[in-house]
Amino acid sequence: MSDTTNPLLARWDTPFGLPPFGQIEASDFAPAFDAALAEAKADIAAIAEGTDAPDFANTVEALERAGEQLTRVASVFFNLTGAHTSPALQAIERDMAPRLARHHSETMLNSALFQRIDRLWQQRESLGLDAEQRRVLERYHTLFRRAGAGLDDAGKARMSEITQRLAVLGTAFSQNVLRDEAEYALVLETEADLAGLPDFLRAAAAEAARERGHPGKHVITLSRSLIEPFLQFSARRDLREEAFAAWIRRGEMPGETNNREIIAETLKLRAERARLLGFDDFASFKLDDTMAGSPTAVRELLEAVWGPARAQAGAEAAALQEIAAAEGDNLEIAPWDWRYYSEKLRQRDYALDDAELKPYFQLDRMIEAAFHTANRLFGLTFQEVEGLDLYHPDVRAFEVKDRGGQHLGLFLGDYFNRASKRSGAWMSAFRRQQKLDGDIRPIIVNVMNFAKAAPGEPTLLTFDDARTLFHEFGHALHGLMSNVTYPLISGTSVARDFVELPSQLFEHWLSEPEILSQFAISAHDGQPMPQDLLDRLHAARNFNQGFSTVEYLASAIFDLDVHDGQPADGADVAALEAATLSRIDMPREIVMRHRPTHFAHVFSGDGYSAGYYSYMWSEVMDADAFTAFEETGDAFHADTAERLGKWIYSAGGSQDPKDAYIAFRGALPSVDGLLKKRGLIAD
Repeated sequence: MSDTTNPLLARWDTPFGLPPFGQIEASDFAPAFDAALAEAKADIAAIAEGTDAPDFANTVEALERAGEQLTRVASVFFNLTGAHTSPALQAIERDMAPRLARHHSETMLNSALFQRIDRLWQQRESLGLDAEQRRVLERYHTLFRRAGAGLDDAGKARMSEITQRLAVLGTAFSQNVLRDEAEYALVLETEADLAGLPDFLRAAAAEAARERGHPGKHVITLSRSLIEPFLQFSARRDLREEAFAAWIRRGEMPGETNNREIIAETLKLRAERARLLGFDDFASFKLDDTMAGSPTAVRELLEAVWGPARAQAGAEAAALQEIAAAEGDNLEIAPWDWRYYSEKLRQRDYALDDAELKPYFQLDRMIEAAFHTANRLFGLTFQEVEGLDLYHPDVRAFEVKDRGGQHLGLFLGDYFNRASKRSGAWMSAFRRQQKLDGDIRPIIVNVMNFAKAAPGEPTLLTFDDARTLFHEFGHALHGLMSNVTYPLISGTSVARDFVELPSQLFEHWLSEPEILSQFAISAHDGQPMPQDLLDRLHAARNFNQGFSTVEYLASAIFDLDVHDGQPADGADVAALEAATLSRIDMPREIVMRHRPTHFAHVFSGDGYSAGYYSYMWSEVMDADAFTAFEETGDAFHADTAERLGKWIYSAGGSQDPKDAYIAFRGALPSVDGLLKKRGLIAD
């Protein structure tokens, strides 16, 4: 089914097969979804009602092809609702979320369809499948079973209701957070309001003010690239407290954007869903299909790190209190003070501050650094392509070629914050790699929220910003380098606690001397970072690790706590948060990295629910994986890089993640490497 008058349904005769963004209007999406859903339902019915005996081609491969139009329309739509939304798109999103969830439920709960999958699974030893086909069959069987395909009719009906309601709640949650973020602006009216702010932050705040209708003034938004350096440098404690309060209260402001009731209902429905499937609680259900396998294994990891991190954070807090006293500030360190005094401590102990570092981390140079690293490791090249029809003027496009000069994919970079973009940083795909019907190459996008420089000026990043760029580019490589046949296991379609390995591992190369010496070039005089500054940067690599580990772990532990067990009716999210923080003895000077009401990883969808621990689970592996290079004495060791590309970056979900890691490294790692990497125990 197609409609040549609707650009979403017509054939895309565009460079690289990009969506024709300039032709697409918000009003095109509703009819496109209607047509694509009808086609997808017909595809599923044809498979389920087929009279031929099930085989891999007429069932599994047919499922892989089903709903191609819907996949295409949805990929455009949901990329836009995250990166460049509008009230019209948000209204469509609210309407489509339950409809798409219902279609997914109808597919996964289709008894005839599951019977075909289950029959193939029972016959798998005699089907002559290769390793990838067997993996795809296993994944389909597991996904159908976990969706409730084995339930009775009443159970299926209730599962469908839960799935649709959770989709509505997740959409509302994310839109509420985005609205709070978009509507907040701390306007700095006078020179006194700018006290302590370095030139780079003043320039970024002036640009933010211009974009938000306050020309000639300065504005701090809730984008991390503005709020964090403001908390780091502002000498106005009252303004730091005001901005910090708004930052941590996203999603719990009085009124219709308050997410507390959404969280309570979400937790209750998730627990009911788990019970329907025979699990004690949602965490047990969610973790059953991960590397960790159980809440117990996750708690063991988190608790192994919490003790050393809590102790280190306590020592850091004491040092900050000493700095405040030395400055003559008669106060107790509060959460809105931590970044301010830690910056002073870093300057004292390491003679290092972001105002000195930032000119060396130009956005364009860091993009080049990421590309160079991918070239050194995997032989990839990146060529910017001008003149493409993209979804926003700020988006850049790069053609990616492999070691042999063949087209590998298209990479899009969307780097600057704006009111139409949700906060954070992420990787996504407009098209995923597969070879089921020809060699389909991916279109991968990285979305950031860096503060945009004034016209004609280079955008400067903090070292943490640069690390975020490398992190998301690691995800992008996972999508671009994918080399599998079946869409189900393409690219980042791996276990949640494995998906962060390629991204976190790639961060390591940012700190390599070859990268910093070549790409950390001053925006002022074009000179490379001097050796003395490089040495100070490396010496401070574990500075403030107690703080960063504690704020992350608190969020991960809360996520596990609220999903491990049965929530009480009408559970009060504030009480749940307080209970977790009290139990772990959270330092009063630190707050969770993501407080519940804006914890989009966990409550805007199922992605990281009961799974925020995944970053640390993957970090155990990434610390060990980089050691594989260090053991050779060469951060770009060719044989090690080849194994890494083959088993981690290119393999998608074609095998169990434990097997993939062992194929690369020879054995699974221990937590000691992570503790050493973070400086929480001695080498």
